[in-house]
Amino acid sequence: MARILLIGGHGKVALLAEPLLQAAGHHVTAVIRNPDHETDVAATGATPLVADIETFDVDQLTNLISGNDVVIWSAGAGGGDPERTYAVDRDAAIRSIDATVDAGVDRYIMVSYFGAGLDHGVDPEDSFYAYAEAKAAADEHLRATSLDWTILAPSALTLDDEVGLIDVTSDESSSVARADVAAVLAATVAEPATIRKTITFNTGEVAIATALAQV
Repeated sequence: MARILLIGGHGKVALLAEPLLQAAGHHVTAVIRNPDHETDVAATGATPLVADIETFDVDQLTNLISGNDVVIWSAGAGGGDPERTYAVDRDAAIRSIDATVDAGVDRYIMVSYFGAGLDHGVDPEDSFYAYAEAKAAADEHLRATSLDWTILAPSALTLDDEVGLIDVTSDESSSVARADVAAVLAATVAEPATIRKTITFNTGEVAIATALAQV
């Protein structure tokens, strides 16, 4: 089982993934910025760790990551402020990737979104543009490394109940429950077929473990 550092530990998907990862026997340290969120994270079974990754340099992030087996990036600025979106979703993410390399940790899982990429096609006047640009840059930086990376790219997130079934073959974005994204994230950690793959997915008709084994 793995020692996992999950960055962005109080996000909606992260809070659903943490108990699944713990149940699978992993030890999860969940990095959060707000100390008020420690109780919520601890309730999942994960160990909360307060650190502001937006301000950490590569050396500080390397110290944070060292000793773990897997890094999961599930953090985000939450939109609204383009400057902070670039600072977190692009710059801090890229520093965390470089720090993972420096720390000698091989496995890195990035939570992205369906349609992310340099050719995202979002209008520069659209409020989503900064996020699209930031994710594209961070994802491309990760792909260029020698890490055992996986980029998870779910479609539009819903609050529906988990169904445990996904589609990893469609070129069209639809939707998927956050609970299923959490289950995909937990299953990806130990699935070697996902290494060095970008996995786009919607709700579908194939069991998560089966779908991931076949990507």
